Amino acid sequence: MKMKQAKPKRKRGVVLTPVGLKRLQQAILSLEIAENKGIRLTLEQLGNRMNVSARTLSRLWSLSTGVDQKTLKLCFSALNLELHSEDHTVVSEADEAEAFDSFSESSYTQENLSQFSFANLFIKEHSEQGEQPENPSYPDGPVPLDSPFYVERPPIEELVHRELTQPGCVIRIQAPRQMGKSSLVLRLLAFAQKQGYRTVNLNCYQIDSECLTDLNKLLRCLCWQIATELGIDPNLKGKWDEEIGCKLSSSFYFQNYLLKQCQSPVVLVFNEADRFFEHPHICQEFFALLRSWSEEARHNLNWQKLKLVVVCSTEKYLSLDINCSPFNIGLPIRLNEFTQLQVEDLARRYGLDWRTSEESAQLMSLVGGHPALIQMSLYYLCCQGITMQKLIQDAMTNGGIYRYHLWRHWRELQEDPSLARTYAEMVTAKQSVYLNPIDTYKLESLGLIRFEGDDILPRCELYRAYFAKQLAATI
Repeated sequence: MKMKQAKPKRKRGVVLTPVGLKRLQQAILSLEIAENKGIRLTLEQLGNRMNVSARTLSRLWSLSTGVDQKTLKLCFSALNLELHSEDHTVVSEADEAEAFDSFSESSYTQENLSQFSFANLFIKEHSEQGEQPENPSYPDGPVPLDSPFYVERPPIEELVHRELTQPGCVIRIQAPRQMGKSSLVLRLLAFAQKQGYRTVNLNCYQIDSECLTDLNKLLRCLCWQIATELGIDPNLKGKWDEEIGCKLSSSFYFQNYLLKQCQSPVVLVFNEADRFFEHPHICQEFFALLRSWSEEARHNLNWQKLKLVVVCSTEKYLSLDINCSPFNIGLPIRLNEFTQLQVEDLARRYGLDWRTSEESAQLMSLVGGHPALIQMSLYYLCCQGITMQKLIQDAMTNGGIYRYHLWRHWRELQEDPSLARTYAEMVTAKQSVYLNPIDTYKLESLGLIRFEGDDILPRCELYRAYFAKQLAATI
């Protein structure tokens, strides 16, 4: 009787290393920005491009389930990448079977995977393996472009990218401080540069105070800086005509000099535009000029190259003429707080093992979904060894982790005693209190209040408790 011939042993597969996944992730993000207006590609769309199935890609992203090396090369070559030895490692058949069983039984369906950003996938897989991102830095200022700790807030990024491709567009980004405006602007500018646009990012707090009392000085200052940023000789002496007035002169300077020399569109960002609100006359004239430029874009090809982005804490404070204001044109973007799901996702990126929603609920009961406070909390929980109980216990004290954030708000309230008294009434009241529009504007611009229907309430429990104690002692 013939012995049954044993089947040839199946070849061992290969899996991506974190290095390989990161290279793929960066290439996919570049592809999405360059060819898909920054909109995420689904697994099916990526699979079609790479000539592999969505199921194969799901196995690939798991970092534990093997595929054959030929498939891996196919995926890399579809993104114009060469497969390197450090991009993959060999996995045994037994290991692969075990990993695949675990992967199949997990809750990560194909639909769920297709909704993840690839930056999140990289962090997620590290977290599942018990690893933490390397040396997270203290979360202060804008989240860097290459940081895994940027939280997207759909559909904001997609809306901004889409609008930025429109001729002569205007985008208005409005939110209190530390809500993520600068982080969004960094990504907006990166997307613009991927499209081949020229970019100029102006911080209005870098403008000398004397320029904000004289419109001619202000416009000359801005034109010089913009020309310099674009690599164009400012040539203000030759191109500026004092006889026709500074607004008309600056308009001609843009249309017939700067924009005429730029073959590609120019994205011009006015960051911290609230600075102009401190100077009512200048504010009225300057924003009326910006509005006239956007209206020119409707019929002038040169002006269509200019894409304006105005970034500020509130929509307006002054009574700007509705026909002159830029705050009722263009795409309005308001940055809201993080949701509980976003907080939990960010916690995973920091490597925190939150198995239930209890931890996120505890944290959000204290600081809500305030982006800066959430990032700060997760940093201390991950990197400084502080426990959730200790964090909450010390939160309202002058030695707690939020002390510098709270001191900044305290100083701002002390500069306006009337506003401090109003806020003291609010944080000690048992229910919502009435605020006049000016105080509402000021407190919203500071980020100290939130709206719940018609009610105006303290932004979060941290603010309510801290300022109730501090203001009661001084007012």
